[in-house]
Amino acid sequence: MLADAVRGAALRFGDRPAIVGPGTASVSYRELDDQSDRVAAGFRANGLGEGSVIALMLPSGGSYVVAYLAAAKIGAITAGINPSLAPPEKAAVIARLQPDHVVDREPPAATSSDLPGTPATSLAHDPERIVAIVFTSGTTGPPKGAVFRNRQLEAINRIDLGEDWRDRWDGGGAMLASTQFAHVGFMTKLQWYLRLGVTMHVLEKWRAGDVLECVAEHRIAVLGVVAPQLALMLRHPRFDEFDLDCVSLIIAGGAASPPGLVREARERIGAGYSIRYSSTESGGVGLATAPDADDDEALHTVGRPRPGVQARVTETGELCLRSPAVFDGYWNDPEATTSTLVGGWLHTGDLARIDERGLVHLDGRCKEMYIRGGYNVAPGEVESVLSEHPLVAAIAISPRPDEVMGEIGVAVVVSREPSSTLTLEDLRAFGADRLARWKLPEVLVMVDELPLTSSQKLDRVALSRVVDNQPMAGGAA
Repeated sequence: MLADAVRGAALRFGDRPAIVGPGTASVSYRELDDQSDRVAAGFRANGLGEGSVIALMLPSGGSYVVAYLAAAKIGAITAGINPSLAPPEKAAVIARLQPDHVVDREPPAATSSDLPGTPATSLAHDPERIVAIVFTSGTTGPPKGAVFRNRQLEAINRIDLGEDWRDRWDGGGAMLASTQFAHVGFMTKLQWYLRLGVTMHVLEKWRAGDVLECVAEHRIAVLGVVAPQLALMLRHPRFDEFDLDCVSLIIAGGAASPPGLVREARERIGAGYSIRYSSTESGGVGLATAPDADDDEALHTVGRPRPGVQARVTETGELCLRSPAVFDGYWNDPEATTSTLVGGWLHTGDLARIDERGLVHLDGRCKEMYIRGGYNVAPGEVESVLSEHPLVAAIAISPRPDEVMGEIGVAVVVSREPSSTLTLEDLRAFGADRLARWKLPEVLVMVDELPLTSSQKLDRVALSRVVDNQPMAGGAA
């Protein structure tokens, strides 16, 4: 339970900084416990209690963590809302959630400051108590709220920390918050951050230069990133000025890691690289490549199931996962739950194949597949191959209608060189020995950056607008 974890951390780590930044003094482990007690009392004074739904519309930082812990101490359900969402998007999430209380200013509960700092009443341990609702990024439709109970959070502890997780305290060191706290990577894993006594550094806004400076200054050993963030770091003009010898492992999740990016990061940073494949619905745990994997595994797969996780591919090519960490269902959406959770298996919506070594290869999203002249094309497969071209910093494939073929592929490319001479013919020639001719792109669009969602994933909807609005280089081949 979160309440037990923060109390145990306060006793063991005391004045050790738990949260540092942005723009405020650090919050210690003792302060996290004390402040969350007061805010819990404030929540109770406002009529909130076990089973109440509390929405957090706060930026990442100490106040967010205090409010989340306070809600857990009274048995309430916390739903984080990404502050990067536009106002209409936030309104849509609130409408779906129907919370009992919204925390949208600091301090998290204004009335708590007038109340004595007495600990909240202890709750009996209940594996079935709902703790968190984590909203999906909305890349495939309106965001949906994934429900997590105590038993799922405990399973995530077991997968991430090991079977002895209940006895694990300390050993965390410094870490960087690379995603918003409303993300699954924080909401479902806060308990083990508390147990390890990590000092979490939070930046007001993610900027590659600021991240590099933070990593070097605080000697962060494990760098958790979303792949597009890592690409921006490597492209930063001052990258070579920072001492990154402290980094021993890069953990990249949330978005695909192109082979070229993995190779470059391993060479320039000199650290192990572990790709983590998961989703909001999987609880943020799923598959992983070994940090010291050979090139075949590291560059072209998302690894094998982590301990306690099972994976299989259906007859239609869809990847499915099963583990005790998988979400309980979507909040107020039984229809979506039924189509996503089938017989205990989470249907990911990703196309995949499993090779003879048990390694999983992704081929894109089921719904992103397009048909060119009667042949199915998975954008992810094409992107994986063409991303290795030496002039390609980032690439995405988007279909567009064609009078003859029905649909053709458009390559949207960010170049490594400002004055790049990359042509459509170059791309097609590079991929010709690994991709069927009908999978190769037939139009090229050069852009300064790919459109990303607030969670740093490729925004396929915005990408289609880029294809519609940008001038085309090259033409149908």
